[in-house]
Amino acid sequence: MRGVRLLVATGIVAELGDLNRFDHPRKLMSYLGLVPSEHSSGGKRRLGAITKCGNQRARRLLIEGAHSYRYAANISTELQKRQEGLPKTVSDMAWQAQLRLCRRYQRLINRGKHYNVVVTAIAREMIAYI
Repeated sequence: MRGVRLLVATGIVAELGDLNRFDHPRKLMSYLGLVPSEHSSGGKRRLGAITKCGNQRARRLLIEGAHSYRYAANISTELQKRQEGLPKTVSDMAWQAQLRLCRRYQRLINRGKHYNVVVTAIAREMIAYI
């Protein structure tokens, strides 16, 4: 997957351990603190900044990996070498993730969202794919 190389993958596994303990990707996102905080009362629902609870190192690694989605979707020669020997379904899923995340990045930037907000949103979706 684009944005996930040896250091990011190793760091996430080292910090989080077995990812199968999370039965849904939303729980993993919440564990990492990549979900918005909420201040609700009565009929009002206000969403705030990310909660930042959970593992700071893993969140930082994902944020750094999310920066790679600012460029157009492509499969570099390095990525091709890393995908050699993988099942076709895995590489197809990685390609679909790359297309979706690159489109989402451009869409959010074009809406006028702040750069850090966009990168955080991409990191949240990255961990869901992982």
